Amino acid sequence: MNQTNKKFGESEIFFSWYEKNKRDLPWRNTKNPYRIWISEIILQQTRVVQGMEYYLRFLQRFPDVKSLAEATQEVVLKYWQGLGYYSRARNLHEAAQDIQTRFQGIFPQQYEDILSLKGIGEYTAAAIASFAWNQPYPVVDGNVFRVLGRLYAIQTPIDSGEGKKQYTELARLIMNPEMAGLHNQAVMEFGALQCVPSNPECNQCPFINQCMGYATGNPQLFPVKQHKTKTRDRYFHYFYVIYNEYTYLYCRTKNDIWKGLFELPLIETERSVDFAELKELPAFKKLFQDTGQPVLSVDESGIKHVLSHQILHVTFYKVEIQTENAALKKYLKLPEDSLDSYPVSALIHKYLSKVD
Repeated sequence: MNQTNKKFGESEIFFSWYEKNKRDLPWRNTKNPYRIWISEIILQQTRVVQGMEYYLRFLQRFPDVKSLAEATQEVVLKYWQGLGYYSRARNLHEAAQDIQTRFQGIFPQQYEDILSLKGIGEYTAAAIASFAWNQPYPVVDGNVFRVLGRLYAIQTPIDSGEGKKQYTELARLIMNPEMAGLHNQAVMEFGALQCVPSNPECNQCPFINQCMGYATGNPQLFPVKQHKTKTRDRYFHYFYVIYNEYTYLYCRTKNDIWKGLFELPLIETERSVDFAELKELPAFKKLFQDTGQPVLSVDESGIKHVLSHQILHVTFYKVEIQTENAALKKYLKLPEDSLDSYPVSALIHKYLSKVD
């Protein structure tokens, strides 16, 4: 390690720590902006251990911008299945098509052009620009917020405009612009492994003598937040409808959770209802009228599926019908053994994997 440059003293400490502690991850062994982009999008809201498998599988199927752009959205979503936050996959697909048309299939090198792509914000644009081309743009993600918030005991909330501006400027000030990529990697890794959210090992930290958060006696107070995320409850009633050897799916198309994914016929209610109430609803009557004598049973109930801002309370029903009505003809009728070909949410996939 070179002699510490006093102007970028923090950066040198991060470099030294990173050299000894960094994980060997495949996206760190490339300067290919496409591969870096894919890794950054996958690792949003996803742990590294889980993301690794998806990253390798995704690149095997879509090794470059062209292959991703030319695939159908359905295929892209299928390869994303299980990762959640499916808007990430839809945005990847749309951005790849944009790169094909607007940049002749070559991943753009200018920060502003990278930032203009669908689904790429300031953090991801900075990560790609610095990791691929060493451009001096600081990355500011959750790990960086935590490291800087504790190191300098910053009181400004990170979920405020002023806070984001302050953190970004501070991240820029401590970054050696000639080693931007390495600096960004080091700070992010430091937050992921050393300066962790709960019970950080401060006694083993190279910043122990200068960390202002540690000096307060409670570094876990930082970074400061002003708002708590509000969640809402939703009540889903799914129907696995069996007609001879067929069942039914449909694709969610509205701007809601799981857009572009397939699922079973669904009735959503505003509150928790039992079956006696459910069967009196107009939506239920419309779905099952003129289907003969449907044989219905509760397959699974009391399921609580937690998303980032929503809690789904879910019941699965199994229904055998004798006649296909007009309402069901609007769904996609499929052989029961073909469902695995369609991209579905983790909730639906878990249920279907257990259906007899």
